[in-house]
Amino acid sequence: MTTTILGLDKQKTKELVNELNVLLASFQGYYQNTRGLHWNIKGKNFFELHMKFEEFYTDAQEKVDLIAERILTLQGVPLHTFEDYTSVSKVPVGKDISNDVEAVKLVVDSLSELLKIERSILELSDEADDEGTNSMMSDFISEQEKTVWMMNAWLG
Repeated sequence: MTTTILGLDKQKTKELVNELNVLLASFQGYYQNTRGLHWNIKGKNFFELHMKFEEFYTDAQEKVDLIAERILTLQGVPLHTFEDYTSVSKVPVGKDISNDVEAVKLVVDSLSELLKIERSILELSDEADDEGTNSMMSDFISEQEKTVWMMNAWLG
């Protein structure tokens, strides 16, 4: 049989699962970055950014679950160890960042990397006629593009 239980091409689905695992690992990195920013932010924008970073990591946590469940739906195995995440993640690592501008730049840089991965997955899912993954990526992309715009507006 050359198709999955969902009626998708097995080889294309395997490629999708691999890329979704890169996205999963990258979202785990982004999640941890925003947790650290939430904990460590200082300065006059503390209250505003402390709440915003909590919003970001809560959203990332939900997306991690959606991505892992999509991988499982496609009959793949989601990555689930820190070793896997750090070896595969494409987002920059933010360590000991407490400055507001540096923190927001990290968010923008991280989301920009996530968008690259999501657009790649969107192309693959389109080629594979995988509307479930396609829809999820479209939703992620439109939401994150708006966040990048807002964070860049904040940076001035």
